[in-house]
Amino acid sequence: MGEDLKALLRPDAAARVQSLRVAEGRATLVLDATGLDAAARAAMEAGVREALAGKVGEVRVAMMADKAEPSTTTNGPAAAPKGPRIIAVGSGKGGVGKSTLSANLAVALARMGRRVGLVDADIYGPSQARLLGTEGQRATAHEGRLVPVESRWGVPALSMAHLSNAGQAIAWRGPKISGALLQLVEGHWDGAEVLIVDLPPGTGDVQLTMLQRCKPAGAVIVSTPQDLALIDATRAVELFEKGGVPVIGVVENMAGYACPHCGEVSDPFGCGGAEASAQEMGVPFLGRIPLDIAIRREGDAGTPTAAGTGPQADAFTALAAGVAAWLDANP
Repeated sequence: MGEDLKALLRPDAAARVQSLRVAEGRATLVLDATGLDAAARAAMEAGVREALAGKVGEVRVAMMADKAEPSTTTNGPAAAPKGPRIIAVGSGKGGVGKSTLSANLAVALARMGRRVGLVDADIYGPSQARLLGTEGQRATAHEGRLVPVESRWGVPALSMAHLSNAGQAIAWRGPKISGALLQLVEGHWDGAEVLIVDLPPGTGDVQLTMLQRCKPAGAVIVSTPQDLALIDATRAVELFEKGGVPVIGVVENMAGYACPHCGEVSDPFGCGGAEASAQEMGVPFLGRIPLDIAIRREGDAGTPTAAGTGPQADAFTALAAGVAAWLDANP
């Protein structure tokens, strides 16, 4: 079906298609926007949406190129950019793959030209240094604020793993944990427009500090399809809504396992539960991420799946496209 949809595009747009994925009535296109200014990018996206209107239920377009420089207005240069908008990635329980999803969401957004930073707010169990391949690097301080550690994926990050020794247990009580979170979030995120914050599981001190002191622009909730995870995901959604933070949507992680030998797809954690729960709660459903051994291997190796190509990378690109669309619609 992808090739059929591509044939409907204008030749100039079709030539820039890097990937086109169709799943569950949703088409996700990644276009090479190199050399296009903001007006040309907007015109190409509008043309793609018009060409595919009525052919699928939803069209998501991601532009993989540097964003246009800030324009000037009739009154002079545009205003200086504000601090980064915070996107909190949360879950009601552990073990749902939230950290892996946060890292890949950040990398996918960066590949779209967004200037993204990543905070590992799981103080007790930091993992972003491993996922981004920055283990062993130490964060420094400048003028009383932490300087993020650069990764080779275009996503600078701060984590307790950049401040403590490998394997060191962090045995801190609530107030100290909250203080550490603020130091990470208030680092030198110069130039970043989006800050992905990988929250620890649950609805405790870190989450409350995030809501009260950091004012996230929105939240992404991660769940597996199984009932137990969905119960806890519902609590996470309720926490953010009570805190006045819009829920961008729910992601169903570990959804579907394709056997590497026979290709048969099975659902060890069930299927569709997160989407059904999102509908019941009245929040958007952002899509599914497969249960795939390649995602685990690449995460352990510090080479995020979203930095590559293939169906697994496309799943993260589709997720990032949905988040990017929300950011653009809610400036």
